[in-house]
Amino acid sequence: MEDLFAFIGNTLGEGIRLIVELLGGLFRHADDAVDGLFSGLSESLGISASWISLLILVLGLWMLWRGFSALLRRAFIATLLWWLLALLVLGWLIN
Repeated sequence: MEDLFAFIGNTLGEGIRLIVELLGGLFRHADDAVDGLFSGLSESLGISASWISLLILVLGLWMLWRGFSALLRRAFIATLLWWLLALLVLGWLIN
């Protein structure tokens, strides 16, 4: 009877170890993919690969999106203001 429980415990432990190793490999490769994405994006835009630069880029893209949604609502003055702000932020970021 002891051998049966030892076998069940051994099998359960190996299964847990397999799951932990698979998840560790997945997150390790996901980290490499995100690093590659950020470095490629920053190199193509000519900005530094810091988190602040990427946050400012997201802010500028959000402003562009707000301008586009204002255009769909036919708010032309708001569209111009959002696009002008986005142009200032993205122009300052991308030199």
